[in-house]
Amino acid sequence: MMQNWFLLLITNNIAEANIIQGMLEENNIPAQILNKIDSSYLSFGQIEIYVPLHLKDIAKELLHKALLN
Repeated sequence: MMQNWFLLLITNNIAEANIIQGMLEENNIPAQILNKIDSSYLSFGQIEIYVPLHLKDIAKELLHKALLN
């Protein structure tokens, strides 16, 4: 399914995932959120953020800079 995509980040916070997705897309990097949190038990599961494999290095650098601020 996601063979040409790179798993950039795993989080439990949907707001954080949405902010990171927005930051990536503002920098012309498509980002896909895969929400694996159980809808009945919100403490189970995680949210994964994927970027295209060929943009992974740029995305990692942007994420690192964003997390330092």
